[in-house]
Amino acid sequence: MSTLNFDIAIIGAGAAGLHLALAMHDDPYFRNKRILILEKSAKDKNDRTWCFWEKGEGLWDNLIQHSWSRGDFFYKDNTVPLNITPYRYKLLRSIDFYEFAKKKITASSMFDWVEEDVQSVSNESPIQINGLKTVYTTDILFDSRIPNEFMKTQDSYTRLLQHFKGWVIKTNYDAFDTDCFSMMDFRLVWPETTSFTYVLPLNKREAMVEFTLFTSSLLQKEDYERMLKNYINDILKIQEYEIIEQEQGVIPMSDFPFEKYSKGNHIRIGTAGGWVKPSTGYSFKNCERNSRKLIANLKMNKPLNAGLLKRKSRIYDTLFLDVLYRQNYRGPALFNTMYSKIPVQTIFAFLDDQTTFKQDLFIMSRFPTKPFVFSILKKIAQRWKKF
Repeated sequence: MSTLNFDIAIIGAGAAGLHLALAMHDDPYFRNKRILILEKSAKDKNDRTWCFWEKGEGLWDNLIQHSWSRGDFFYKDNTVPLNITPYRYKLLRSIDFYEFAKKKITASSMFDWVEEDVQSVSNESPIQINGLKTVYTTDILFDSRIPNEFMKTQDSYTRLLQHFKGWVIKTNYDAFDTDCFSMMDFRLVWPETTSFTYVLPLNKREAMVEFTLFTSSLLQKEDYERMLKNYINDILKIQEYEIIEQEQGVIPMSDFPFEKYSKGNHIRIGTAGGWVKPSTGYSFKNCERNSRKLIANLKMNKPLNAGLLKRKSRIYDTLFLDVLYRQNYRGPALFNTMYSKIPVQTIFAFLDDQTTFKQDLFIMSRFPTKPFVFSILKKIAQRWKKF
């Protein structure tokens, strides 16, 4: 096998890996570094859609397909209008992000982009990455592979799945309000689960309609499709339409301590680093923020993983996940409480880890206490057993 040497390596060119690579590309500190990106796929397909909120202009506005300042939340007979100003809710197609990032990165002499399936990593000095035909060495490794330990479920951590199927549909008449999106619609749910549909109008005749569940097991393919058909027919009252794009995926929602599997200069990123918000599945803006933080830590010679995750947020997410895991049917009512009793701007700030403790107390006071108290006692008991 041949051996190639690098200063920095990134395994995986998803949202986290590309955010990190683009941030390095734009920072003069890395001008004389040799940076490797290892990605097993060509990244030439629109394999997912990222949605996120932010105030004002953002780094990716030139790639955004559409954005909204108004939305609606639905639960049974309750409709909550959401004026999210000063935020905007933005939709970004992965293929547009991939193409932009890949063009910028591959044009730079700093980077080597290699289509390679990593076989193993040895945490030596330098770190050794074993490919099928080549060994790569690096001083620093950012790794988006999920640790094998996550698959071993005999522990006290909560594991849920956010799984979804979405269609971009096209009608032959003006069917959608392009200024307003459906944040969560719980009027049609899979029995006894936290499940909902959201609708993102792209223009008056096209919209993304996606059915999503927060549960511990997946559905059959035909089940997702049946729920989408029923929603489009019964809720949207659209009988004739064309499916022009499809997407399907699974995102882990867990309080598993991914960050503990970052050691020294081998740092887990993205889902593998705990960058996915466990209680919602949102990750795109976390990738942006955490990439900047990693680079700041590197330049200041701090521990690379310092300050990436906030302890209080982990506690809140752990409790919410435990309630959803034990009593999944409660989810729709809990989200109804959230959007009916808490300003949406406060919800967004909370999910971005930008609320004060006083605001956190206000949010918690709006929820029923009984299910959360039980989860607190359960987690205390689990921790006690470890001593």
